[in-house]
Amino acid sequence: MRDVIIYLLAITVAEVVTVTVQPVWGIASHILVLVAALLHPAIASEYRYRRLVLSLALVPLIRIISLSVPLVNIPQIWWYPIIYIPLLVAAVAAMRILGYEPKDIGFTVRVTPVQIAVGLSGCCLGLVEYLILKPPPFIDSLTWAEIWLPALIFMICTGFVEEFIFRGVLQKTGIEAFGWRGIIYTSLLFAVLHIGFFSWIDVVFVFTVALFFSLVVKKTGSLLGVTLSHGITNIVLFLIAPFFF
Repeated sequence: MRDVIIYLLAITVAEVVTVTVQPVWGIASHILVLVAALLHPAIASEYRYRRLVLSLALVPLIRIISLSVPLVNIPQIWWYPIIYIPLLVAAVAAMRILGYEPKDIGFTVRVTPVQIAVGLSGCCLGLVEYLILKPPPFIDSLTWAEIWLPALIFMICTGFVEEFIFRGVLQKTGIEAFGWRGIIYTSLLFAVLHIGFFSWIDVVFVFTVALFFSLVVKKTGSLLGVTLSHGITNIVLFLIAPFFF
């Protein structure tokens, strides 16, 4: 257990270095964590912790790819597919290596009133996060022609891929290792990756939302509702709310 706590602290330090010192040192820090997460399972004593550590390799990989891929002169909205396609491939590879079937990590389509309600909660969550961060809009005007493609990208990339990684693969290995405390662990990991927004209020907010998403997936066994909610949150945050507040 001590080892995986060290990984959480190491990822936190790497994020702080990235945003407060220099991105290149942040990348180097995350590379060290990635290498350790890939090699450590070969010598770790407990099977359940080996699996969690291996899945943790996905977390530094998120920052390494986002900081290393050349994105200059590329419209910001296209950064997401460029970054998240390799992450999706890595998450699928991790799922296969760990021996999970899609249904084991929430790939089930259960359209129920609960899933619909969870999905629609993204409207409120996006508004709250906008009031915390006040980011500029990703689009020039609030029209269907401007919004549909960025909305689709947010839904697939930040909605589906991030939920696949955190509430899918990481939550599964976290619960196997820690029981219910695995939900807290993976929620902390998710919150730490939001340090770059320079708002501790947002980090606390994201941690709370992550706990909510994790509990929904644990209870329903499906990523559907949280994927919709996560995607809608970012659609409201970056595409809709900036034009009204």
